[in-house]
Amino acid sequence: MKTAFVMKLKNGFAEEYKKRHDAIWPELAELLKKNGVSDYSIFLDEDTNQLFAVQQQTGASSQDLGDTEIVKKWWAYMADIMETNDDLSPVSKPLKIVFHLD
Repeated sequence: MKTAFVMKLKNGFAEEYKKRHDAIWPELAELLKKNGVSDYSIFLDEDTNQLFAVQQQTGASSQDLGDTEIVKKWWAYMADIMETNDDLSPVSKPLKIVFHLD
């Protein structure tokens, strides 16, 4: 199943966001893969600082892994540059698919 969601980056942090994701922690990437997340991309709308994420999943979504220590640490690491909830998870909104073409 493919899922998509949006998040919000704070102003002025596009380069830092990319830098941190270019150096994603191997143990976080492994956790995602072990839980069936693949083909995961995040796009930035530079006019609005909105992040659009899309991922293929055979298990849990990346957004459903917040009970693991590594994800909690990642959220804390990213909290200074993103809009977050009280538990430091990114504010995210799932999107409904309205068109698909193979």
